[in-house]
Amino acid sequence: MKTWEAARRLGVSESFLNKARAAGTGPAAYVFGRCVAYRVADVEAYAAAHRVEPAVAAAPASDERGA
Repeated sequence: MKTWEAARRLGVSESFLNKARAAGTGPAAYVFGRCVAYRVADVEAYAAAHRVEPAVAAAPASDERGA
């Protein structure tokens, strides 16, 4: 897939994806001259590796005003 497709799938900008690739922190990419391509499996693996579990919400404090 092309850079714009990978960026859209990940919900990031093409600029972010280009910078992450240059820094070596983005998904694995194939570079052919000026053409950059990503495998769907690599983009999905990158997304899975950056998944964050939601924190457990604290129980609301009880109202101590004498209800």
